[in-house]
Amino acid sequence: MRKVNTRDVPDLTWISPKGKFAGSGKQISEALGRKPASTDLKERHPFDVEILRIPPGKTPFPYHSHSAQWEFYHVISGSGTVRHQDGTTPIESGDAFIFEPDLPHHLINDGSEDLVVYVVADNPIGESCHYPDSGKWVVRSPERRLIRSEPLDYFDGEE
Repeated sequence: MRKVNTRDVPDLTWISPKGKFAGSGKQISEALGRKPASTDLKERHPFDVEILRIPPGKTPFPYHSHSAQWEFYHVISGSGTVRHQDGTTPIESGDAFIFEPDLPHHLINDGSEDLVVYVVADNPIGESCHYPDSGKWVVRSPERRLIRSEPLDYFDGEE
């Protein structure tokens, strides 16, 4: 059995160049030994678990959809809004929701305290993402690369 205490898992923190996107996450699966680049399912794990923390006034990532990945979210504390293909939906502590492949989404913390969310993703090999607001794709075969017709920065066209 592998075990970690989430208090001991360091936060991975990020902020985009212009500050629109920011957050931090405890990469629980990696702390339990997941090797994200591996194609061996015993090393890769069949799902990925993160404790995501979004500061007030921020969104952690651009509006996007996945080609094959499912994502489950459970709000632990705080409140915010989810943008999705049908508009927006308010979220608060206790809410759970899921996005299947090809459904664009992103989280917005429009509350006054950190929005903390458990995220569980099924981690498929060969996953790609589309960013509708900027017309980009991220292709992960064999490596992660953002493209239109040439390689791009992750936040290009988003801020």
